[in-house]
Amino acid sequence: MPYWLTSLKPTAKKARVSLHLPHKSRTESFSYIGREGHGTLHIALSVLVLGLSIGVVFGPSGDSQAGLNTPLAATMAAMEDAALVRDDDFPALSPTTPQDAPVANDDVQSEPVLEDPRELILASVPPPDQPEPEKKRSLKVRSGDTLMSIMLAAGIRHDDAHDAVSALRSVYDPRDLRVGQRISLTLSDDGLQEMRLDPSVIRQIAVRRDDATSFRAFEVERTLTRRVTFSEGVITSSLYQAAVDRKVPLSVLAEVMRIYSWDVDFQREIQSGDRFEVAYEKFVDDEGAVIRHGEVIYARMTLSGADKPLYRFESHPGLIDYFDDNGRSAKRPLLRTPIDGARLSSGFGQRRHPVLGYTKMHRGVDFAAATGTPIYAAGDGVISYRGRKGGYGNYISIRHAGGFNTAYAHMSRFNSQVALGSRVRQGQVIGYVGTTGRSTGPHLHYEILADGRQVNPLTVKMPTGIKLGKQDFARFMAKRANIESLVANLQKETLISQR
Repeated sequence: MPYWLTSLKPTAKKARVSLHLPHKSRTESFSYIGREGHGTLHIALSVLVLGLSIGVVFGPSGDSQAGLNTPLAATMAAMEDAALVRDDDFPALSPTTPQDAPVANDDVQSEPVLEDPRELILASVPPPDQPEPEKKRSLKVRSGDTLMSIMLAAGIRHDDAHDAVSALRSVYDPRDLRVGQRISLTLSDDGLQEMRLDPSVIRQIAVRRDDATSFRAFEVERTLTRRVTFSEGVITSSLYQAAVDRKVPLSVLAEVMRIYSWDVDFQREIQSGDRFEVAYEKFVDDEGAVIRHGEVIYARMTLSGADKPLYRFESHPGLIDYFDDNGRSAKRPLLRTPIDGARLSSGFGQRRHPVLGYTKMHRGVDFAAATGTPIYAAGDGVISYRGRKGGYGNYISIRHAGGFNTAYAHMSRFNSQVALGSRVRQGQVIGYVGTTGRSTGPHLHYEILADGRQVNPLTVKMPTGIKLGKQDFARFMAKRANIESLVANLQKETLISQR
């Protein structure tokens, strides 16, 4: 038998045994597969020779299938299996092969060794340039600003600013900008993207870039829902502090003080333990956010145990006033205190004059306040004197209906829109607190003259305002009942929410 046939059987047997041996190194795992130095190259050559011999015997038309059924074919199949053995099939040396045996230079691997794929690590490549995020700015309109100047100051290109303002004119006149109004801008690398402003609490206007070179204007009106809120509290130090503690908006508090100002002296009549109640409107948007506060529809002051309720009522179209529970108007011809936030520093009557140093009659009341505090006209009337008047300093006198006159002294300056002979309305600003004339500090000296005689502004009885007729009174009583029912329900809700 040829030598190469005698070497096949031991080789295959040895290969099967080596599968169970401990793992060795890669170099050791490719030691001799055959005996006496016959490696995989010898086996491959033997297979080639045998294949050529079979081809000669059977030829192209021979029965190859029959040839494969012979013992020689089976032997050849075993040889092919042995020739195709890889590193993974023989992880260790055979038991009879020394580990330190030299490796023959003529051993050639029959197939490339398959290794586990290694993790592919890409080189660090910088990401592509991303566009800069849009920037938003909110600017406040100051005195002397125009929409164009605001946009240019924000760094917007002149052509973008011009095109945006031109587009805006279709829905809004830029000349209507008010001091303190907010302008919101959205900017990117390409320039202005959007400009927004709110001319009113229910109106929003926007100008957006339509394409690379043009802008379009949009106008949206908010839909607001009216709600009524109720607050009440006990006064310990001041009405202001008690209202703030109950989260009453300052605009609502100012309205409460205004409608009671004809009948209540907030400097002297408010005492610890007095109470207040107020029901007022608020308007919310679709998300429930409060956009603005509306009118006071009901208020009640309990002063030293005496109740003073007031109800909002429209007696005639456009003529709205507040009336007590008997239908009497709260409004009086004259205000007792024509100034906000002032302290009564000197009353009506005999006193030691702080400048002259002797006792004399003080024929008015003094309200100490910071210089520049606005002074209001106490009632509708005509300016009968405006100018400097001795120890009174800067002085204004107003003539009212019913034989009343009011006087205001020690002003720092006058309202430039108020002139001698001009008509003024109750609550209109006529001047500002100062310390001109015989004065030791900034304050308002206020007088009321009835038929030419100086009277105490804090105690003089004023004629009532509007008197309701029979039909109007019936409507008022129905309105009053509705308001009281609403307030009762709001009180219950407030009590439940506080539990």
